[in-house]
Amino acid sequence: MRLSVLAAVSFLAVAAAGCTNETLDSFDKVDVDISKVSSKTSYQLSPSIVSKLASMKIDRSSPIMLRIFKEEGRLELWKADRTNRFQLVRNYKICAWSGKLGPKMKEGDRQAPEGFYPLSRANMNPNSSYFLAINTGFPNTYDRANKASGTNLMIHGACSSSGCYSMTDEQMLEIFAFARDAFDGGQKSVQLQAFPFRMTAENMARHRDNPNIEFWKMLKVGYDHFEVTKRPPEVNVCEGKYVFNQQAEKPFSPTGSCPAMSTPGALQTALASYNKTYATAYAKAMSKYAGTVWIEPSEAQRKAIVADQRKGRELAYAPTGNSLDAGKLMTEREIAEQKRKAEEAERRKVEAAERAVREAEEAKNKAAADFAADVAATKAEKQARGVGALPVPEHNPGIASAVEKKEKKPFWKLFSQDSEPREAQQVQPVVKESAALQADQGSGEGGKTARTAAVAQETDAVATLPVAGGEAGQQVVEQTQKKPFWKFWQK
Repeated sequence: MRLSVLAAVSFLAVAAAGCTNETLDSFDKVDVDISKVSSKTSYQLSPSIVSKLASMKIDRSSPIMLRIFKEEGRLELWKADRTNRFQLVRNYKICAWSGKLGPKMKEGDRQAPEGFYPLSRANMNPNSSYFLAINTGFPNTYDRANKASGTNLMIHGACSSSGCYSMTDEQMLEIFAFARDAFDGGQKSVQLQAFPFRMTAENMARHRDNPNIEFWKMLKVGYDHFEVTKRPPEVNVCEGKYVFNQQAEKPFSPTGSCPAMSTPGALQTALASYNKTYATAYAKAMSKYAGTVWIEPSEAQRKAIVADQRKGRELAYAPTGNSLDAGKLMTEREIAEQKRKAEEAERRKVEAAERAVREAEEAKNKAAADFAADVAATKAEKQARGVGALPVPEHNPGIASAVEKKEKKPFWKLFSQDSEPREAQQVQPVVKESAALQADQGSGEGGKTARTAAVAQETDAVATLPVAGGEAGQQVVEQTQKKPFWKFWQK
């Protein structure tokens, strides 16, 4: 029994060590003329591909598996040979993927999913608005257990992505044909493995400071199982975590406690050897990357390095490039210096804004002062020339009469006659004409006599005096002084 286990382990180890990309020399370019394809859903793989598959002992209708690496911008297509071990038969360059490295968590975050997704024939969409599409099945059991949300996350054509993995139409035509042939051959579910990068010791060490590192360590277990066995691992979820190739007597509950589990003996032995080699490589990588941090580029930075690829194409064509070309490995000193420069630039920006506000206020105040000075100067100039000055009122003695002003007597003089001269004030002439008018209304001598008597009567009541310096006819009216009440018997 022990010898059979060792033999199996040796076989797995040799298979893992022998996995190279040497077979990709003529398999990473799609040579398809879409203009000559009459039906995109019934397109047949080219004779050169079928011949190459035969040389690798791979049947045309054998099962397939898809594997994505965001950082490199690659989609690998693996196909089972006659020993049911999977071999790499296609390595496509992903035209566009959105967001950054890391899983998709919610609708609208533009993140392309990471994880293990089972694809059935129902996931294939021949009528996609993006030429052809295969739905990734997001959210899967793990995503739902962790309350991740999102819809319509695809692998599709058109080279334009918003949370998807977008290929060229030529690539999608060929991928669709591979999947169709596998489903026709009896495959029920195609496994899609979506990783941020190849889970090598060096890449794990380089990304050790990324906030998603614990999630990636979980995915690495499934990655390692495939690297060792070259077969898609059996995937389950319990306690909100992925578990791979685990044997259990009780069913798995995505959010419940994990049941008692065990790893098949041969696989466990092979993994032990694999992990020992990995630990040595990881220690070496950690020494290499000590004091450095990998700066993950944004989607915009990735697009900038492939901007020339859009020239002469439709606006919808939007390649994004890969993170390896756009990212940067920096030392802690370089990061500190970059941070200092960023803070200095922000400080200068704030100071410039404050200076602009201050200068605008000063300009406003100066304009107001200049305007006030101009108004004052204009007013002074007009006053000097007598323009706009108001006339000064002058006294006109010819239209005024003097009116005697009666002074109040002290209380001890109440019983004495006031013999002191009274001051006269100028007043308007008082005209007594009511009696005269009545007299004039008479006729002849009778009227004349009446008028004379009226005038004489008025003269008894009011004594008139000529006004000094006045015009002819102007008079000073002297009001008759009232008698004290004790002299009422006097006439």
